[in-house]
Amino acid sequence: MSDPAPTPPRARRVTRRALLERWWLLPVAGTAGTFGYMGWYATRVTLGKRTPGEPAFEAAPPQRVAALADLGADWAEVTFTYAGRPCTLLRLPVATRGSLAVPGGHLAGFSRVCTHLGCNVNLVRDAEVLAFAFNYRAPGGQEHPQLGCRCHYSVFDPLKAGEAVFGKALAPLPRVRLELRGADVWATGIEAAPEYTG
Repeated sequence: MSDPAPTPPRARRVTRRALLERWWLLPVAGTAGTFGYMGWYATRVTLGKRTPGEPAFEAAPPQRVAALADLGADWAEVTFTYAGRPCTLLRLPVATRGSLAVPGGHLAGFSRVCTHLGCNVNLVRDAEVLAFAFNYRAPGGQEHPQLGCRCHYSVFDPLKAGEAVFGKALAPLPRVRLELRGADVWATGIEAAPEYTG
């Protein structure tokens, strides 16, 4: 005599009562997911910032930017448009990667397009404005002007070759290649715009 065929297990029915007994799982899972995402994002914007390397300029038509005499003091600024992008020319007290040595100082040019979502950055001269409006104070009391984006409060340090030092931006600002021709400063190339990191 053969054994009867085993009865297949009955599918477990999810009842309304069972769902109501476990309702608390939804907010707990949502909270855990939210805090997990916040931790990942905070780690990304804190530790994921890219350091500028040696400049990788792409050729663009030469363009006169300013007279050297217009940049007589440290942190003098001239804004201009080059290769279709808003840019800034700064006189710096020290050399940085991609800067141009001139008598008595150094010049550096940067795209003013924020690498987070493409807003314009501006030179912020007051350290207290950076601390209050951008929630950023340079470490070690290095209070010097910074380039700040007022859309999402990213901060870029001109003395670190335009590196993103605070906020959501991860990539440094693209640099502009500068040349001194007689008494004038010319732009002769610019780094490629990075993909936005929003």
